[in-house]
Amino acid sequence: MRRTFLFPILLGLAMPAMAAGDRYTIDPEHTYPSLEMSHMGLSVWRGKFNRTTGSVTLDRAGHAGQVDVRIDADSIDFGLDSMHEHAVTADWLNVAAFPAMTYRGTIRFDGDRPTAVDGQLTLLGVTRPVTLAIRSFKCMRHPVFPKEVCGADAEAELDRGDFGLTRYTQDGMGRIRVRIQVEALKDG
Repeated sequence: MRRTFLFPILLGLAMPAMAAGDRYTIDPEHTYPSLEMSHMGLSVWRGKFNRTTGSVTLDRAGHAGQVDVRIDADSIDFGLDSMHEHAVTADWLNVAAFPAMTYRGTIRFDGDRPTAVDGQLTLLGVTRPVTLAIRSFKCMRHPVFPKEVCGADAEAELDRGDFGLTRYTQDGMGRIRVRIQVEALKDG
């Protein structure tokens, strides 16, 4: 009986911590993860993913937050149809077996300002830590919708070989610079 009595009290104490913060839904029309990678050391290939969904929970007063993002792997766009056709094959993104990439992380603050997201990227079924450095961050009242919108620019570097994409990774050619522009509208 004592356990039955204590459980609701403990649950009640835990609820405010879990519910803290405001939830924002990522705006797919204004969010584009992009990448830059070496092409045989000769030039830099640049591409972006056109379909991204997810949410951000942000507790500015508590200097905490969470990020949960899903990227449609088939939406990779290099501006060249033949490159897209190759990028979605089993040799690269293997979208038939792995249609999505996910990123989940915890927002790190320096004072009142978000400065990084310490997260886990899942690509080709492999999950590895990836930290996104937040280069800019701003929230304001959206000029069209009657709600708050937040935006950020973030970036990271990773080695695609860490996710099983080991072909042509010698001499640093597996390094990828990820840049993300994201905007998210406050729910409610």
